[in-house]
Amino acid sequence: VQLQASGGGLVQAGGSLRLSCAASGSTLSYYTMGWFRQAPGKEREFVVAISPSGVSTYSADSVKGRFPISRDNAKNTMYLQMSSLKPEDTAVYYCAASRRGLPIRSGDYDYWGQGTQVTVSS
Repeated sequence: VQLQASGGGLVQAGGSLRLSCAASGSTLSYYTMGWFRQAPGKEREFVVAISPSGVSTYSADSVKGRFPISRDNAKNTMYLQMSSLKPEDTAVYYCAASRRGLPIRSGDYDYWGQGTQVTVSS
């Protein structure tokens, strides 16, 4: 599976962005999909995940209620709608695919996209 993340950019605090993750090489509906982020000098951290059918999601407390995740399996694409952005959301955001349940550990994801930079100014 090849994953391509896009949609990052520079936004003011309180603003919104929508990230996309397009898959190729396999059918996305086979996989749990997740978003992770990594800020400078920090470890990669889990953000949110969605089950293969899209019925179940799980979010980190830091983004709960602000970053809904969705997917369109017909388009082989996953989305992250980011709202009420804060400067501490600044990071490179990575999409990933897993053949496991709803994992939050990066080691449980099998495929990774290249990352897209999100910068939130105060």
